[in-house]
Amino acid sequence: MIRSAIVTDLPALQQIEVAAGAPFRDIGMDAIAEDPPPPLDELREFLETGRIWVAADGNDEPVAYALVALVDGAAHIEQVSVHPRAARQGLGALLLDEISSWAAERGFAALTLTTFVDVPWNAPYYERLGFRPLDDCELTPGLSQIREDEARNGLAAWPRVTMTRPVTTPARRARPTTHAV
Repeated sequence: MIRSAIVTDLPALQQIEVAAGAPFRDIGMDAIAEDPPPPLDELREFLETGRIWVAADGNDEPVAYALVALVDGAAHIEQVSVHPRAARQGLGALLLDEISSWAAERGFAALTLTTFVDVPWNAPYYERLGFRPLDDCELTPGLSQIREDEARNGLAAWPRVTMTRPVTTPARRARPTTHAV
């Protein structure tokens, strides 16, 4: 089930982030694997603004999550992380669909994100979900700032891309904020 996060979920989201980072070690991106999870106060800020969602298992325990920032009139996907034990179940796509519906209800025209070009579960995955790369000339000031911050924090050691897709409301939804998993 996809639902809004609650405060008691936040420590589990940190654990998901650590577990989701581990596969980066297998492709030689140890620095990414070792990156600490978002601090609880940062997660609380997303929670307080209603911009954090989780995919929960049958016991209502989070196994994936997504964070959204507002950047230059778009819903910017700040993070999508899926615990490896829940990978390949479509949870990332369900989270993105939920965010897209949320964004549509608020009048946003696009989703944006930044990601690694050559990591199979990054840019190639998002392309399969309808995202397209933005040329540098298409970057808004906020997106340019994000890319500069990423470079300053060492993420530019691997090729990165900024991507976008139009906001859409999924055709099949049983309830406005819930998907069966």
